[in-house]
This record gives sequence, C-alpha cells and structure tokens, in this order.
Amino acid sequence: MARPTADPRPTSKYDRHLSQRLDQIEEVLAQLSAQNGGGPGGQNPGDAAHLGQCDMPKVPERVLGPGVSDERASLIRYVDRKWVNGTTLRYFLFDDGPFAGDAFNMDKVREGFQIWADVGIGLNFEETEDIDEAEVRIGFQPGGSWSYVGRDVIDIPGQNERTMNIGWDLRNDPRGVDTAVHEIGHTLGFPHEHQNPFSGIVWDEDAVYAYFAGPPNSWSREQTFHNVLRKLTSADVEGSEWDPDSVMHYGFGPGLILEPDEYRTGLRPELGLSDTDKAEVKKFYPKAEAEKTTLLEPFKSAVLDMMPADQVNFLLQPTATRDYTIRSFGRADMLMVLFRKDGETARFMAGSDDAGTEDNAEITIRLLQGEEYILRVRMMSHFGSGRVAVMYW
Repeated sequence: MARPTADPRPTSKYDRHLSQRLDQIEEVLAQLSAQNGGGPGGQNPGDAAHLGQCDMPKVPERVLGPGVSDERASLIRYVDRKWVNGTTLRYFLFDDGPFAGDAFNMDKVREGFQIWADVGIGLNFEETEDIDEAEVRIGFQPGGSWSYVGRDVIDIPGQNERTMNIGWDLRNDPRGVDTAVHEIGHTLGFPHEHQNPFSGIVWDEDAVYAYFAGPPNSWSREQTFHNVLRKLTSADVEGSEWDPDSVMHYGFGPGLILEPDEYRTGLRPELGLSDTDKAEVKKFYPKAEAEKTTLLEPFKSAVLDMMPADQVNFLLQPTATRDYTIRSFGRADMLMVLFRKDGETARFMAGSDDAGTEDNAEITIRLLQGEEYILRVRMMSHFGSGRVAVMYW
C-alpha cells in the first residue's frame, strides 16, 4: 500500500494516529501475503506453490481378455479413450443449482474450448443449453478441479452428473484460462504430462505427500499417488517425449523434485498450449477440409487395410425403415460409432467397441429411410493380417 512520502513527518496528532494505523494495516497485509504466497487470491503468479491442482477421478482400467498379448494391450490403451475423429462434443455449463458458475468462469471455459479449436483439429465443440444433448457437463462447485478422460465421460451415469468441474474462481488463478484448457485436455483424452514415464522425474516422495496433504489441495496419500507420483505406462503415451511446458503438466514448487537437477528449485510450465500439445492433438484429431466418406451399401462388405489408430468413415443411406445390424469382421480390435447427419453436424446414436475380446464390434439399431448416417470406424490393434471388413444388413 503506497503512501505519500514527500514529507514523512506527521504534522498533527491526527496525522500521527493515521500514520500508525496505516503502518499496522501494512504489517497485517504483509503477514497475510507471506502466509498465502502473495499475489492475487493469495497466490504468487511466479510460484507453483499454493495453487490448487487437478484431481482426476479414478476410473477402473479396462479389463482385457487373458489371451491378449502385451503388444496388443499397449495398442488398445494408446487409443482407448480417444474420440473418433469428426465427433462434435456438446458441452453444457451449469448456471443454476449447487454446480452453477458465474458469467466470468463460464466465459473462461468457453475460451478454453476455443483455444483447442483454434489449433485446427477434427473435433468440433458446441455449447448446448439442453443438458440431455450434452456429452460434456461442466460444473463450478468449489473444492477441486477435475475431468474424466476422453470417452470415459459418456459412461458417467445420470445425465445431471458432472463430467468436469472447475473448483475455484479463475479470477484468483494466475494460470487463468489454462486451468480450463487443462481440464478440457483431459476430456479430449490426454493424461497428466508430469506422469509421463519418460520424464526422468525423481520425486522427494515424503515432501510430495506432505505438500499435497496441506491446503489448498488437502489430498489423501492415495490421491497424491494417483495424480502425481503414479507413472503412466509407455502405452499411455506411446513413446512421446516428456514436455515440461505442456498445459497438461502441473507446476511444482521447490523441494519436490530431486531430479532432473534443474527442477530442484521448481518447475513452472509456460502458459498456453505448447508446440507438443498442438502436435499431439492434431495427430489424433487431424483437421480435414471436408470429411471423406465412402458409401456403404446394405449387404455389401467393405474390405479395409488399416493400421492401429487409423480411421475410415462411411456414409449409410438406408433404403427402408427397419432394424439394421452393423458389424466388423476380422481379427482386430475395432471401435465403431454411428452418427445421424443433422444439417452441418452429426449426432451420436450408438457405438460398439470389441477391444481386448474375441468378439467383433456390432451395432443393432433402427435406421430411417431418407435419413443419412455416418459410421466412423477406428482400429485400435490387429492380431492377424490387418485386413478387416465392415458390413450392414
């Protein structure tokens, strides 16, 4: 708090009293700043300490069949939670009730979606005011920020349940919109970067547990292990190099990292999406000027020669209104997702995923004559020739 300093000598009893009170106020403010780390909201923008961190919900790992090889399992997990490219993700922002956010924080989330969209990717984002239309449901309940990862969001029971939460006022977060960008990154299917097994980070585990047990996180040892100390498998990152500037990376204060030595005094990612963030999201969700589709006719199989993570798109134009079966054939782990065309967008109808089983992906659904549908097929892995087929009848 600045005061005029041209003549520091109090000139009256009133001035002396005022000066003493200002000194007392400054002392209290200094103590509060020291306790809370300084900066806006009790946080120092240059210090990773005292910031709330993302507490990802625990979700059971996919159980694979007993005959699934390590290589096949690795490929499945690499693609497992990613959306099929071309998907339109509709998001709903709670503006009423216990999960409601205010205009400022809701705008920050909208800005976060736009930041990902501006990279130029094959996913589309659309806000909806109808919660029943939303795959992604975002609350603002104080206490912690988190998001489910990728396609896990569609498995959350209860249409009024959140799939993401912004747990503090972003006005008081020096990371600003990056907190929203981070949580949206999870929704796109990306894990925490500081858990990359190629990071080479050696933690002072006792210090890490002690730090995250305190405010503002107040985590249990299990939460700290799950969100910080647990290493991802190489399948989760598929050989990607560690990116300490990723928006998916926590910042850490001094005394938590033992190695690499340069981060003993703390690790502070640059704000915004890193070049690696942009490259990774474009790898899974490449932007196409126009979606390429191949007409799939009833009772005629389409033979495909695909590699893991490849995707093909089919156009279905049913000749009659009735129940149809759509099925993949071949020794491969496949994800099939069916959408109904609705003007310039496509609305999710059904999906099937046979990964880690001896079955084939199969959808049985009623299709309407005169409507058009998009079938998106992504290969997770193959354990045969790599040649597969798709047919509907």
